Amino acid sequence: MKYKKIWIIFAVLTSLGLIKTAFCQQIPIYRNPDKKLSTRVQDLISRLTLAEKVSLLGYRSQAVPRLNIPAYNWWNEGLHGVARAGEATIFPQAIAMAATFDDNLVKQVANVVSTEARAKYNLSTAMGRHLQYMGLTFWSPNINIFRDPRWGRGQETYGEDPFLTSKMGNAYVHGLQGTDPLHLKTSATAKHFVAHSGPEGERDYFDALVDEKDLRDTYLYAFKSLVDGGVESIMTAYNRVNGVPNSINKTLVNDIVIKEWGFKGHVVTDCGALDDVYKTHKVLPNRMEVAAAAIKAGVDLDCSSIFQTDIINAINNKLLTEKQVDAALAAVLSTQFKLGFFDAPSSSPFYSFGADSIHNDSHVMLARQMAQKSMVLLKNDKQILPLKMQNYSSIMVVGPNAASLDALVASYHGVSSKAVNFVEGITAAVDKGTRVEYDLGADYRDTTHFGGIWGAGNADVTVAVIGLTPVLEGEAGDAFLSQTGGDKKDLSLPAGDIAFMKALRKSVKKPIIAVVTSGSDVDIAAIAPYADAVILAWYPGEQGGNALADILFGKISPSGHLPLTFYNSVNDLPAYNNYSMKGRTYRYFAGAVQYPFGFGLSYTTFNYQWQQQPKTSYSAKDTIQLSVVVKNTGNISADEVVQAYIGYPTLNRMPLKELKGFKRITLNKGSTSLASISIPVTELQKWNSSKHQFELYPGNYTVYLGSDSEDKKLSAVFKVK
Repeated sequence: MKYKKIWIIFAVLTSLGLIKTAFCQQIPIYRNPDKKLSTRVQDLISRLTLAEKVSLLGYRSQAVPRLNIPAYNWWNEGLHGVARAGEATIFPQAIAMAATFDDNLVKQVANVVSTEARAKYNLSTAMGRHLQYMGLTFWSPNINIFRDPRWGRGQETYGEDPFLTSKMGNAYVHGLQGTDPLHLKTSATAKHFVAHSGPEGERDYFDALVDEKDLRDTYLYAFKSLVDGGVESIMTAYNRVNGVPNSINKTLVNDIVIKEWGFKGHVVTDCGALDDVYKTHKVLPNRMEVAAAAIKAGVDLDCSSIFQTDIINAINNKLLTEKQVDAALAAVLSTQFKLGFFDAPSSSPFYSFGADSIHNDSHVMLARQMAQKSMVLLKNDKQILPLKMQNYSSIMVVGPNAASLDALVASYHGVSSKAVNFVEGITAAVDKGTRVEYDLGADYRDTTHFGGIWGAGNADVTVAVIGLTPVLEGEAGDAFLSQTGGDKKDLSLPAGDIAFMKALRKSVKKPIIAVVTSGSDVDIAAIAPYADAVILAWYPGEQGGNALADILFGKISPSGHLPLTFYNSVNDLPAYNNYSMKGRTYRYFAGAVQYPFGFGLSYTTFNYQWQQQPKTSYSAKDTIQLSVVVKNTGNISADEVVQAYIGYPTLNRMPLKELKGFKRITLNKGSTSLASISIPVTELQKWNSSKHQFELYPGNYTVYLGSDSEDKKLSAVFKVK
C-alpha cells in the first residue's frame, strides 16, 4: 500500500510538470538541450574563469576537467574527402569537382564527407581519443578566386569565376553542415579571407593591393554568398590587403563580414597567421598587441598559441576587456553547441554512424561518378574516342603518372585501400583476352631516355598519362619539387613529358591518347600535336583509373567543362603579384586562348532552341526566366551543361561577359530536354566606387547560351531600366 501511494504522488507531480522541473534544476543550464542556444552559451561562459576562457580560444582547446569538458582540436581538413585521418573516400580534387558544373553532385559528395567524419569522430571519441583531424570542424571549402594559373593552390578552389565558386561552395557547405537548422552535422569554413591567391612563397608577408571595385565584384563575392548561405566559419588568410593583415583587419572582418553581412558564425585564423602579423608583416610590435587587435577585428579562434598565452596580458594592460573575450568565446562555443558537444552523445542523430559508414561501396561509387563527370575532353581527332574494345586486342599504358598515387589524390587528401590508378582501371575494363602492358616511360626532367616506346609500337593503341602532380604545384612546403615555393613559374608541362610525347609520336603510327593530370591550366598545345585525343583528368581521386576507362571505352561520354581559362602563355597576363582583375580570367581577358572557360567536348553534339526568351526589359525587382530545348543530335547518350552568360553595357570596368546560370542535363541519343535557368536582376549589379555601393546600371544587356563562354548557340538582348 505504501508503494502504491508513492506512485500516485509521483504521477500527480509528473502531471503537474514538477518532477521534470526538479530534474532540470539538477543539471546545469548549458547541459540542458531544451534551453535556447544563446542561453546555454552564456550559462557556460558564466561558469568559466578567465584562464579557462582563453584556454578555449586556441585551436588546441584545453580540457576543463571541473566542468567535464574534454580537450578538442579544431583543425580538420575535408577539401575532397576526410583528410589526414586514416581510411576515407578520396573524391576528385576541388577544381575537378568544379569542372562537373553539378552543384547537386557536389552536395552529395560533401554529405558523404560529413557522414564519414561523424563516424570517425564517434569511433575515436569512444576510445577516449581527441585527435587532430578526427573532429567535426572542417576548414573547407577553399573559395578563393583562381585569378592566375601560376598559383599552386588553385587546385583547391572551384576555379576563376565568382558565380561558379559561390554555387559549388554553397553546395559543399550545405552537404557538410546538413539540413537541421539547429544542429550541425559538421562545421564548414569558407577560406581564405580574402584576396588570397599567391604568390605562395611570399604569403606570410605579401601585401595584396586591391581596389574597392575588384574587392567587391570579384574577391568578396563568393564569401558573401556563403555567409548568406549559412556557412558556420570563415578563415582569415596570411596576407595583407592594402597594408593590413587579414587577421587584424577590422574593416574587412568586423565591419563588412560581421556587421554589413550579418555573419553569425565564428572567425578563425589560418595557422600561424597571427605570428605573421608581428614576425613577417611587422605591423605590430608583439604578441600581446596582436592578440588584442585580432579580437577587436572580429577573430574568435586562433590557429596558433597567441590567444591562449597573451590575451590575459592584453586585458591586464587594458588593451582588451573580458567582455570582448566573452564575445569571441560565445561565437566559438555556439559552434560546439550546434555540433552537440555538450549533449549526451546518444542524443545525436549521427550517433549510430560507425565503421560501415566509412569508405563503403556507395561512397566509392560516388567518387567514381564524380571523376567521370569531371574529366574534360579537349581533343578528339577523327572521333577516335570512344575506343571500341573489339578493335583493340593490345593496349600500351605508359607515362610517369599512369600508376601514380599522387596524381590521383592531390593535396589535402585521405588514404584509401581501394585506390585505382590509370593502369589498373584500364586493365580491369577490358576482357582477359586483351593484352595490356605498362611502362613508366619517362620522368619529369630527362628529355633523352624513355621506356615503353618499343612496346607502344607493338600495341593497337597507346594511352600516355602525363602531366603534373601535387609535388610540382601546391601549397608552400608541400610541393617540394616546385621551383617557386609551391607555385608554377609558367604553364609548361614537365620537359620530360613533352620530349616523351614527341618520341612516342615519331615511333608509333597507331592511335595515341594523351591523358593529362593537373590542378591548373597547363600548355596542352605543347603535346596536342602528338596525340589523337587529349583528356584532362585533373587529380581525379581514388576512382580515377576506373573513371578514365569508363570514358575511353564509351561507358559514359565525357562531360566535364573547364572552370578556368587555358591561356597560350603567362606572357599574356599581368604580373603575378598584381591583384587587379584587369586582363585576368575570361571576365576581363580579351585575347586569344587555347581553351575558353567552360570548354569541354562530348562524344555527341547538341542543338539549342528557345522555349522562353528574355523579356524586352527588366527592373531590379525582376527575375530573368530562360528556357531552352536541348536536343542530343548524336548517337550516344550524354550530359550537356547549358551555360548562361551575361554581356554588359559598354561601361568602364564592366566584365566582357559573366556566367550567371548553368544547368546540367542528361539526354539519351536523339532525345530532347528542357533546361530552365533563372537569373535575378540584382545579380547584374556592380560596385560603384564613388558611391561605395552596388548599383544596377541601366542599358542594354545580352544573354548568351551555349556549351562554353565563347559558344553562342543562342542570344537575346534585353534592357535594364
